[in-house]
Amino acid sequence: MDARLEDRAAIADLMTGWIHRDLGEWDQLRDLFHPGATVEITWFDGPASDFIEGSARTGASDLRTKHVIAGPSITFNGNRALAQTSAILLAENTALELGATAHNRFWDRVEKRDGAWRIAKRQSFYDMSSFNFLTKVHEIDEKAVRSFPREYAALAYLLEKSGFPVVREFPTRGSALETEIKAAGSAWLNEA
Repeated sequence: MDARLEDRAAIADLMTGWIHRDLGEWDQLRDLFHPGATVEITWFDGPASDFIEGSARTGASDLRTKHVIAGPSITFNGNRALAQTSAILLAENTALELGATAHNRFWDRVEKRDGAWRIAKRQSFYDMSSFNFLTKVHEIDEKAVRSFPREYAALAYLLEKSGFPVVREFPTRGSALETEIKAAGSAWLNEA
């Protein structure tokens, strides 16, 4: 029997708890994070508390999101864990009648503090993305799309057109940045 079964279940609940973001349940989303946690995703890089406020702004806009979350792969060391979780992000801007689908992997540093597992740092690796046309095929600014890495170009274009700028370059499958982030995560895990 897996001695970490309860820990695995608690961490899996954190990963699937991302549904609270899609549903605009900000207090429940806040409960996924430890104080001082950080988030690094396409349109945001900073404290989790600010991310939740920003998410509320996206929720009040024409941009809608839905995350389909898989079960996480978890590596433990004491009261620390690294969780890698595949997700599919469906996003659409109802006013623009344009959407995008992105496949990503959340890379989470998770810690058990005061008996509770919470996210200490969430990062995302991007694997692929594509456009969804809601009612008509749109003319896409090819130059703007090509200014982003292919793996998240459609999502980034939609975010930018929706008023949520992509803040920097993010890791893609097999990139040097992905390797660097995974190495930093492993070093953090081994400090426990």
